[in-house]
Amino acid sequence: MPMTVVRRRRGVFPRLRKRMRNSFLFVPFAGLLIGWVLATVVIRADSLIHDLDARWTAVDLSGLWFLRTAADFGSAARTAVAAVSSAMLTFIGVVFSITLVALQMAAGRFSPRVLRIYVESWVTKLTLGTFLCTFLYTLRVQKEYGSAGEDSDAVVPYLGASLAMGFLLLSLALFVVYVHSTIRLMRVTYVMDRVCQESLRLIRDSAGPARAAAGGAGEGADPGGTTVGHVWRPGVLQAVDVPRLVALAARDGLVLHLVPRIGDYLVPHAPLFRVAGGPAPSDADLQAALELGVERTTEQDLAFGIRQLADIASRALSPAVNDPTTAVQALDRIQVLLTAFARQPLGRAYHRDAYGAVRLVETLPSWPELLDLGLTEVRDYGIGSVQITRRIAACLDDLERLAPPDRREPVRRHRDLLEEAVHTTAATPQRAAFALQPDRQGIG
Repeated sequence: MPMTVVRRRRGVFPRLRKRMRNSFLFVPFAGLLIGWVLATVVIRADSLIHDLDARWTAVDLSGLWFLRTAADFGSAARTAVAAVSSAMLTFIGVVFSITLVALQMAAGRFSPRVLRIYVESWVTKLTLGTFLCTFLYTLRVQKEYGSAGEDSDAVVPYLGASLAMGFLLLSLALFVVYVHSTIRLMRVTYVMDRVCQESLRLIRDSAGPARAAAGGAGEGADPGGTTVGHVWRPGVLQAVDVPRLVALAARDGLVLHLVPRIGDYLVPHAPLFRVAGGPAPSDADLQAALELGVERTTEQDLAFGIRQLADIASRALSPAVNDPTTAVQALDRIQVLLTAFARQPLGRAYHRDAYGAVRLVETLPSWPELLDLGLTEVRDYGIGSVQITRRIAACLDDLERLAPPDRREPVRRHRDLLEEAVHTTAATPQRAAFALQPDRQGIG
């Protein structure tokens, strides 16, 4: 089995960026803070303008819009700010309701695994944050100037009302973008394309220069050595800080073998590392290089994209839904990912230090495992649908043609399983032959 050096492009402050992306708190709270600070600044600025206007009453500045008298501008400005404040509260309720409906529909129609797409949507966060900012800002401005009435000596919200109108225009524009984005996320084809594109990007970023399995001493086999157990909290292994582990192993002259795969759920005392070449590093050093969470993510999990697409197809094939066309569309994307994996080095990743010595061995999904993940459940749940069997047959034809010779046997095994299942369920040989005829659209 060929080897690969997997690159981990995590950027600057990866954990902070990930928490911000997965959190629905940061942007709305930032909007509230910005609204409060802007209101404070604008109220102070309007007070300064009022003082200057009072000092320069002898100068004719009536042609400047920001220095109109309170009688001309004050009453209308306060009314407009109050109207914007009331409207923002209604808009916030609408956004919250639409978001909840979208989440419920995604969990029921697609898969709970795709809810992260909605949570990570910056459009939703920015829209809610802007609405909260506008609401708090206008509420403070209204409170500051709302009781002034028609008092000619009252501070007029020149800047405050103008900025409120600007926030209103921005909020309306974001609301249109938000509705468009949410409607698009409710379409299963867009969600599947989003999952497919994320997985393809991960496959490209994870590809490294391939080398022969017998290319170096000690390569192609587990390092063995001391076993280090997982002593941290339980959770899903979401990401591995490869440069940190490589530097840690190079410092002590070790070879580390990461036992679980990314996407595995780690339980306490389960084997975590096997360490060869010396004493194992401290548990704190090893655990600090691993990132755990409550669910799988697309950050480094190569198989998670296929898992999501297979879940969508399985849910579409359930008797309660009975939507084989959606399952065929999921198979289209599954084939795209399997084709991308067909010539990709799989099985294990060998990470090297600056001198070319292997320091970290990581287990990756194998080609047969990826085939099983993408096709087994869809075949079992959709064996009674001719549309599904014909699409799987076309997928197997393409994969057998495109895969290297050493990877064609697992494809033939799936073809044998498909034929066996069809002949078992079909009432006549003619129906079986029709169900096994390759068709990229199922039945067209």
